[in-house]
Amino acid sequence: MIHPVSRQAPASVRSKIYQTLYASREFCSKQMLASKCGISMPTLYQNLGELMSDGLVRYSGEERSTGGRRAQGLEILPDARVAVGIAVSGNRLRFVLTDLRLHELAYLAVPFDFVSSIQAENSSLAGNLETFLDEFHVDRTRLLGIGITIPGLITPDQSRILAAPTLGLKDVPLDVLTKNIPYPVHVENDASASGHAECFVRGGSSDLAYFSLEYGVGGSVMIGGNPYPGNNAQSGEFGHLCIEPGGLRCSCGKYGCLEAYCSARRIEDTFGVSLDEFFRGAEQHNPAYEALLFDMLRHLAIAVNDVHQVLDCDIVLGGLLSEYLQPWLSVLHEYVRAGNPFTENADYVQLSTLRHHITPLGASLYFIRSFVDSV
Repeated sequence: MIHPVSRQAPASVRSKIYQTLYASREFCSKQMLASKCGISMPTLYQNLGELMSDGLVRYSGEERSTGGRRAQGLEILPDARVAVGIAVSGNRLRFVLTDLRLHELAYLAVPFDFVSSIQAENSSLAGNLETFLDEFHVDRTRLLGIGITIPGLITPDQSRILAAPTLGLKDVPLDVLTKNIPYPVHVENDASASGHAECFVRGGSSDLAYFSLEYGVGGSVMIGGNPYPGNNAQSGEFGHLCIEPGGLRCSCGKYGCLEAYCSARRIEDTFGVSLDEFFRGAEQHNPAYEALLFDMLRHLAIAVNDVHQVLDCDIVLGGLLSEYLQPWLSVLHEYVRAGNPFTENADYVQLSTLRHHITPLGASLYFIRSFVDSV
């Protein structure tokens, strides 16, 4: 049970203690915590009492010898609060329930016709959400909020979808999707949310360019762990780099975009098979599957090199396709090396640390970070 705060200490001290403990992934005793926060032991005891009463901090059960009495460790309660992330695509919803450490507690994918839902102005997303919460017995009193990602550009005030080419949408009000959800909601571009999640698990201060390889292709640029949005909040749209002038037609209406060559949709439209079946067939040397896969990797290498020449940072590949790319990473590295005139090193091209469900995980991260920053 989470108790209300009765005599809350100054927010700055309380926050510093909680956030220091949150950032600590190793053994942390009271003495170590007081030293890291630069506060006296009496002040620490007062604040710890409140944080423990609120169900946010506990003794870890771990003790270590410091030369005298064995010191008890402290840790946050990861499940003191939870958040839900929802990744919306044209044909399904992916739900994930996470704790404060971004650990996945539950996952569910359900069919969902996004375009029909928008056109009917009566989204069933809220009903699917309640079904998910009920199925996994989620305590609503611990629920921080619902993060939602879509493969499109969203206005800064979170009022409209400016454009979502893979969904065939332009200038659509967001509240058609969210108005029936009775919890705090935050909507974000899918690649931006995934880039945030990748930086989070890397320690929060990374410089990287994140490629989101899903049914569409997006991206985000992270500097020091923070997004670089650009002047119009449109940076990182790697999916619409032209890597083959006059090439395949893209969902945006142009020709030769990376998205037309390196998306999951290309695989399904070409062969009518699932990603599992396609990559299994490629590993078994199905010639048609291998030819398409190598073509995808070759075009991906062109975009990777273009972005690396501009930004000179790590390139991280995430999203649905990244879950299948580990056996083919050496092939991609060969293409990258062949196209880079300055170095034979291709180690800057990496697969996402969060290999599975990174997009809905990233969606939930908004509420986790907001909570940790506000304790």
